[in-house]
Amino acid sequence: MKNLILFALLLIMVGTSCSDYNKIVKSTDYEFKYKKALEYYEDEEFVRSSQLLSELVNIYRGTSRADEVYYYYAKSHFGMNDYLMAGHWFRTLVKDFPKSKFAEESQYMIGYCFYLDSPKPRLDQQVSQKAIDALQLYMNLYPGSNRIEEANRLIIELRDKLVFKSFLSGKLYYDLEDYKAAVIALTNSLKDFPDTKYREELMFMLLRAKYLLAIRSVEEKKEQRLTDALDEYFTFVDEFPESEHRKDAEKFYQETAKLLNYNEEANL
Repeated sequence: MKNLILFALLLIMVGTSCSDYNKIVKSTDYEFKYKKALEYYEDEEFVRSSQLLSELVNIYRGTSRADEVYYYYAKSHFGMNDYLMAGHWFRTLVKDFPKSKFAEESQYMIGYCFYLDSPKPRLDQQVSQKAIDALQLYMNLYPGSNRIEEANRLIIELRDKLVFKSFLSGKLYYDLEDYKAAVIALTNSLKDFPDTKYREELMFMLLRAKYLLAIRSVEEKKEQRLTDALDEYFTFVDEFPESEHRKDAEKFYQETAKLLNYNEEANL
C-alpha cells in the first residue's frame, strides 16, 4: 500500500511538472521563458532548457542578450553530450560576438567539443586535427588563460592519437605486403612526426619494406631500389645501433650488398 501511494504521488508530480512545462512552452512572455530556461539549465534539465532556448535564439537575435542566449544554448547541448551542436553554437557566439564576456570560454569549448568527438585512432582523424587547431588558436588568443595547461595537455593527447594513426596506416600496408605503398606511408609518417615514440619501429619497417620491394622488383628498377634499401640500412643503424632489430637489419644489408656487389671498405 505504501509503495502504491508513493507511485501515485510520483505520477502526480510528473504530471504537474509536465503541465507546468507545457505552459512555459506555450507562453509568449519571453523574459519569463528565458528565466525558466536558465532554471532548467541550473537544475541540469538540459533537454528542457535547450528546447526553450531554441526558440529564444531567434527571438533575442540582434539584441544585447543574444550572446548570453547562444552561450546557454550551447551549454545545454553540451550537457546533453551533443558536442557537435554545442561546438556549432560556441563557434557562432565567437563569430558574432568576439568581444563577449563568453567569448574566451566559448573559444576553448570549440576545441574541447572537437576533442570529445575525436574518434579512436584507427578511424579518420580529421576531427582530432580540428581540435588541435582550435585549441592552438585559443592559446594564441589567450596566452594568459588559466586553461593553457589543460589545452596543452589535450593537444599532446590528440597529437599522440595522430601519431598512432599514422603508425597504423603505415603498418597496414606493411602487413598487407604492399611494400610500395608501405614505403610511401612510412616515409610520410616519419616526416610528419619525426619525434614519435614509434620512430625505431617505423624506421625498421621502412628498411624491411624497401628491402623486400627491391628484391621483388623488375630488373630495370631493382638496382635503384636496392641502393635505397642500402641507404636506409645505414640510416637505421646509425640512429639505433643497439636496436633489437639489428640482427635482422644486418641480414638485409648482407643480401643487398651482395646483389649490388657493394664493398663497404672500398667505399669508405
